[in-house]
Amino acid sequence: MKKILKISGIIFLILLVVVAASGIYVKTVLPDTGPAPQLTIDRTPERIERGKYLANHVTVCMDCHSTRATDLFSGPLLPGNFGGGGEKFDKSMGFPGNFYSRNITPYGLGSWTDGEIFRAVTTGVNKEGKALFPVMPYHAYGQIDTEDVYSIIAYLRTLEPVKNDPPASEADFPVSFIINTMPSAASPGKRPADSDLVAKGKYLATAAVCVECHSKMDKGAKVPGSEYGGGMEFGSPAGIVRSPNITSDKKTGIGQWTEETFVRRFKAYADSGYIPHRVGPKDMNTPMPWMMYAGMKEDDLKAIFAYLQSLSPIEHQVEKFTVTQ
Repeated sequence: MKKILKISGIIFLILLVVVAASGIYVKTVLPDTGPAPQLTIDRTPERIERGKYLANHVTVCMDCHSTRATDLFSGPLLPGNFGGGGEKFDKSMGFPGNFYSRNITPYGLGSWTDGEIFRAVTTGVNKEGKALFPVMPYHAYGQIDTEDVYSIIAYLRTLEPVKNDPPASEADFPVSFIINTMPSAASPGKRPADSDLVAKGKYLATAAVCVECHSKMDKGAKVPGSEYGGGMEFGSPAGIVRSPNITSDKKTGIGQWTEETFVRRFKAYADSGYIPHRVGPKDMNTPMPWMMYAGMKEDDLKAIFAYLQSLSPIEHQVEKFTVTQ
């Protein structure tokens, strides 16, 4: 019996050492996506124009890194904090902590090199080598064409500086510990030819991170098998808003939509006469930044529709809004 107890004690000590060593490794060695590349991006007019289009209408960087008018439908951007950061993603939205978007104007990124911005956007590691929580979808941005990322960075450098210092983000335990395991090396793809409609749509849907909002989420991570099937929950003063199913399912998704219906759904908000209506404290609002996506080119929207229609349908009836007041 004493021998068994002694062996058990030795095994327990070994396990403690392994756990401790693993913990030290995660906290001191990770994240490890490599050093920031040595980059000086040439800010050509073409790059700046492409970056402006992407950041405002496809990747919609400016949506999360600005301030939205939450009392108006779809939360259009308020003047005065364009790119200045501070939008909060907290537990009411299903996130494991409180996370704040950073200031991405020259005021916030002035000391960052182009390579440091590139690494943060595509791998999730900031200037100081710290891991970013993937509320900033770097796993998706790491898949888009390097030239498109260069264009976004070139555009960010042209923004008007906004003096705003958002609070530091704080992750709850155990995410505060495992967050270092989340960043990963980029796997950039190539921007497909316009003639390959489905491939182009997949590329744009990845850049627009459609799947992040149109899937079920658990502690900030997608539930496998729910991709594009909707159901992500967003807290609001009036209740819980859920993203719709955008798969090709004919009963619960957009399988009966036409290309024209899909494009018109976005372009309705591009009409110069459209004015967002005020949403009362007990009314449903939507986190979908319609006014930003409305600026997407019609051909790009058609490509996204083609890609979504190519996916396997998921039958998932989403309850759009649940009143909690």
